[in-house]
Parts: sequence; C-alpha cells; structure tokens
Amino acid sequence: MMQKMSTATVSAGSYSSLEIISRLPASHHRHRMPILFVHGAYAGAWCWEEHFLPWFAQRGWAGHAVSLSGHGSSRGRDDLDTFSIDHYVADLVETIATLPAPPILVGHSMGGMVVQKYLEQAAAPAVVLVASVPPQGLIYSALGLFFTAPHLLTDLNRIMGGGEPSADSLRCVLFHQPVAVEKLQRYWKLFQPESLRAIWDMTFYNLPDTSRVYRPPMLVLGAQYDRLISPGQVQMAANAYGTPPEIFRDMGHAMMLERSWEKVAARIDEWLTEQGL
Repeated sequence: MMQKMSTATVSAGSYSSLEIISRLPASHHRHRMPILFVHGAYAGAWCWEEHFLPWFAQRGWAGHAVSLSGHGSSRGRDDLDTFSIDHYVADLVETIATLPAPPILVGHSMGGMVVQKYLEQAAAPAVVLVASVPPQGLIYSALGLFFTAPHLLTDLNRIMGGGEPSADSLRCVLFHQPVAVEKLQRYWKLFQPESLRAIWDMTFYNLPDTSRVYRPPMLVLGAQYDRLISPGQVQMAANAYGTPPEIFRDMGHAMMLERSWEKVAARIDEWLTEQGL
C-alpha cells in the first residue's frame, strides 16, 4: 500500500507553529480513529517517522507525530527552557483540535507524562504509554542513574545545559541492541537539549494527579534494559492505572528506534484491534 506523507504546521497566531509529521494510507482508512504520537525528552516528531508512522500507515492507520514547542521544527527553539509540561499539554490540545476525530494517544518517556497530564482534563479513545515517566515522576530514574551510571547522569545534565549529546551517551542511554554507526551518528545530530523547567516539573512540581486522570483503555509498555525508565518504574505506572505492564526483553529505552522496534509496533496494533479500534 502506498502512503501519503506530509509535514504540516499548526497555526499559533503570531507565535509561529508546531511541526506535525503525518503518514496517511493512500487508500481509504481502515481505522476510523487517527493515532497521535508524542515524543520524549531531547527528541522530536522525527523519532516516530523513522519506523512507526510508515508502518502504521501501511496497516490503515492515519498517524501523526507532533514536535512539542522548542523541539524539531516547532516554535520556540530559542525559548526552550521557558516551556513547562503544561505548555506541552497545551501543544497536545492544539494539535488534537486540528484532527478529524479524537486520536489514540501514544506517548514515549516524557511524552507519556504529557499524555497523563492531558488526561487530567480530557478523555481519549485509548492510550499507550511507551517507556513512560510514571506518575510518581523522575526521581526514581535520577536515583537509579546516580547509583548505577553516574557518568550518564552527568552527560544528561550537560545536555540540559545546552551541550550536545555524545554518541557514546546516546548508545548507553537509549539502546540495548546493536545500532549501526551511521544511524547513531544521524540520531546524534537530531537529538537536542530539553527544557530544564519541564524536567523539574516531571521530577517534583507538576506530577499527574491520578485521582483526576481519565481512565481510557491503556497499554503500558517497557523495556528490560531501559536505563532511564526501569521495568520497576513501568510497573509503578501500570499499578497506578490498574493494568498489567508488558516488558519487552532485550530492548532499551528508545523502543521505537531499537532494532526490534517492529515487535513493539505490532503489539500496539494488536492491542488496538483487541479494543475494537
């Protein structure tokens, strides 16, 4: 099946726009609901275009990925540290308003936190949390890195301060499976600093109030060798929302970029079918 790809922008008055990367099936949509993919910290919509957007389009899904403010080609790159998690939630609201139907939400890492915060104010047909920051926040992740890989914590702090990520740090933090040198070099050029304000929000200041969170059908996925969001933290998120977690063996944090990414995509597609979507 041929696919239609587009890179669009969402108008934001005089304050520029948000980057949206879309992949649409060339023929009629087999599924009535679109999927909106939300990236994690240091990334952008590009991480979903690598594999997931074309894969889901081939299976009849209209897929869209947004670059949150300050990320990718979206507005505010020069004002990155002014953006909070609430700003990212507002980006989600703005993007969803442009879609023809309420989307299924798929959030990775920080994107999963943004999705949880969005669910404090609105419902969704279904939600998939992929290696998501749990509602308890990043404190357990920071402590885990401090004791097991302090050099990686130092590198992350340097990146938040505006430094560039190193290829070795990317490999250690994001991947467990082998990754080709040329791919790693390309990813190294695409990753970027993250808003320090958003990091603090996810650590202490703006965590989800699970008593207020809408409870759509939810799939919680994690990776066995994730250095950032451990299987224990995935279990915490799953417990908070009353659903069993699913942990993929022999994978690291960047589950949509790992060599076995298709296993993750196939499980999401299968689960959505199980939900009648």
